[in-house]
Amino acid sequence: MDNNNISVKVDRVSKTFGEFTAVRELSLSVRAGRIFGLLGPNGAGKTTSIRMIVNITAPDTGTIEVFGQKIDSQLQDRIGYLPEERGLYKRMKVGDQLKFFGELKNVSGKDAEGRIDHWLSRLKIPEWKNKKAMELSKGMQQKVQFIAAILHEPDLLILDEPFSGLDPVNVELLEKVVLELKLSGKTIIFSTHQMEVAERICDDICLINRSQKVFEGSLREIKSSFGRNSVALRFEGGNGVLADTSLVSKVDRHSDETEVLLAPNASAQVLLRRLVDSGATIEKFEMIEPSLNDIFIAKVTENS
Repeated sequence: MDNNNISVKVDRVSKTFGEFTAVRELSLSVRAGRIFGLLGPNGAGKTTSIRMIVNITAPDTGTIEVFGQKIDSQLQDRIGYLPEERGLYKRMKVGDQLKFFGELKNVSGKDAEGRIDHWLSRLKIPEWKNKKAMELSKGMQQKVQFIAAILHEPDLLILDEPFSGLDPVNVELLEKVVLELKLSGKTIIFSTHQMEVAERICDDICLINRSQKVFEGSLREIKSSFGRNSVALRFEGGNGVLADTSLVSKVDRHSDETEVLLAPNASAQVLLRRLVDSGATIEKFEMIEPSLNDIFIAKVTENS
């Protein structure tokens, strides 16, 4: 991998708090202009890793480089960070505190005003500019903090659980904005345990579990490495066939079809033959890739 194309490089980083190891020997590379998903269950070490990247806390061992350098105050101005722990000044008006946050990142008052109006409109909350933060819902406050993270037009945007607490409409809106930022050349690190969202927007992923990296690579490479071991089915009859654990390890029944994860070493052709022999009427039988959620559960379970 060309180091000139790497925005963030983490090399054998560890961090402990007393006797608790939050991150153990973590190495990863975030490619420029892509969305990098830092995935894992709650407590896996994602937030601690991010705090070390943005220099809130220092690693005990290992090194971190951002844009090819060790982090300093100038590099921090090129980073936008939305922490998992939200926090706005409750009695301060939205527009005023966004302007204040912009000034902390050297955005002049005039530029800040234009950018604030643009982003409040883009996130569909322009009418809240002169409202106090305490008057906003949790979802609206989250949008305001997202604007604070991007107002200074950072080259690297780090989002820690950005969709937590948002309704589906606002999740979709924020996804679109994140993808637009990527198209404009931004590098984005996106931390979450929501696999469905990660699957829609991430180019590369790193799965962390119990303080350690489980795997890293492009979403396409990782899904391909798991093989096409799932089947989407629409059928009637076939009683008992899907209950055979030598053929099927997991069954998800949806409103319109059934998704089946094949057991290790099981053959889709054998499953199809068994269904036909049982007298089932089959409308759909399609090999599909495992979802990122399936991969996540399988790997976390395997490493627990």
